[in-house]
Amino acid sequence: MATELTNEGDTFAIGGEETVHRLGFGAMRLTGEDIIGPPEDEDAASDVIRRAVELGIDFIDTADSYGPGVSERLLGEALSEDDDVFVASKAGLLRHRDGEWTPHGDPEYLHNQALASLDRLRTDSIDLYQFHRPDPDTDFEESVQAFAEMKDAGQIEHVGLSNVTVEELETAMDIVDIATVQNQYNIGNREDEAVLEACEEKGVGFIPWGPMYTVDDEGVAGVLDDVGARHDATRRQIALAWLLDHSDVMLPIPGTSSVEHLEENVAATQIDLFDEDRAALDGIDPQ
Repeated sequence: MATELTNEGDTFAIGGEETVHRLGFGAMRLTGEDIIGPPEDEDAASDVIRRAVELGIDFIDTADSYGPGVSERLLGEALSEDDDVFVASKAGLLRHRDGEWTPHGDPEYLHNQALASLDRLRTDSIDLYQFHRPDPDTDFEESVQAFAEMKDAGQIEHVGLSNVTVEELETAMDIVDIATVQNQYNIGNREDEAVLEACEEKGVGFIPWGPMYTVDDEGVAGVLDDVGARHDATRRQIALAWLLDHSDVMLPIPGTSSVEHLEENVAATQIDLFDEDRAALDGIDPQ
């Protein structure tokens, strides 16, 4: 009998309160080409969201800059309170039609973006709102204070950070409780291992963006294929399985605009790595 496909990942309590499956879904790719404008087929994008919920994904990550605004809007239209999905969004990074991502951490702007996010997501309070990237032209503590004020006002339930150092995490935690950190991290790029370790020590969720970015790299792909052969799995599935196995605070959010790829990602939660697998995968020399 075939095993029913469902999200079998372990759970994590975000902020010590909201329990979600550790394998989530990143909604950035539901937008148009280059993360600008709407997708060619909005119904297809909605189908991906609905299928994610059916598969047991209860943690979805987006941002005001994805589209901009498009990803949040699509989620607001496709999800309902009955779905019981924990939605995380972000503010503090602008997306331009020329392809640039520009930090913008001005507190007044962040407050304004929160209002726009609330409207697009069709909610009275955002489950998790993350400071997308520190702005070199704005005092970091002032930006974080804006998120603390949003939390006090009941506009957001939990505060998260993205693209930060250990020092910035510690600074922010002196201002407001930090539930999650979202930094680039994957099997071939572990530059922020120290940030992950700090999150483990503090009980903060770690959301690795770009979880698949290095799966085709030299020195990585071959090892993933070797391990995958033992599990009848793709290199991308093994990369996800490794992330889930690597740390109990890890919350991968692989994104896709394809139901097929979504189902492939969820199937990775059914992979149990062997000791020899861990040794091989841990032994990859990150670039």
